[in-house]
Amino acid sequence: MTRGYSRWVALFCLTLGACASRKEASEPKPAPAQQQPAPAPQAAPEPTKENPAMAATLDCVLSVPPSVRAGEPVELRFQLTNRTAQPLYVLTWRTPLEGVRGKDFRITREGTEVLFQGPMVKRGNPQADQYVTLAPGASVDAKIDLSQAYEMKHPGRYRIEFRGDLMDVAEKQADVPRSLDQLQSRPVSCPAVETTITAP
Repeated sequence: MTRGYSRWVALFCLTLGACASRKEASEPKPAPAQQQPAPAPQAAPEPTKENPAMAATLDCVLSVPPSVRAGEPVELRFQLTNRTAQPLYVLTWRTPLEGVRGKDFRITREGTEVLFQGPMVKRGNPQADQYVTLAPGASVDAKIDLSQAYEMKHPGRYRIEFRGDLMDVAEKQADVPRSLDQLQSRPVSCPAVETTITAP
């Protein structure tokens, strides 16, 4: 009697356990809380790098009257501007900043190159007073009469181009003047200009 009762109790307990397990399995479990992904670390901004080409920019501008009567002066204005963040020391040789001392322009009339008739100067080492100082953002300009050095008496359309590099540009005042074998030329782009010479 006792043994049979014990078996019946054991069977009843097993049945209850199975039911409980089934119920537990059938009940929906709360979804685990979703964690927001941590924000990705932001990279530090790259330091602004100065473009070496831009760091050494000198702007050149030419201007002439739109028209001139034959036999009158053909006045050209040459302007040089320092676009860098530091002073520059520019040798004036072979630029209008020293006047006309060589064939520094290519001038054509209706596509044909005109004759240069000006002086050709031989040079020794430059002197300190032959350099011009350009502060950051500053400009220097000069005017010359092209008709004193080029054959510009004939009517027609003339195109004028500055053909040379700057013969020496220094970034430190202590470096100037430099001897001929130490000069450091620097290209400069001057957009060409045009003028019309009319009959007198």
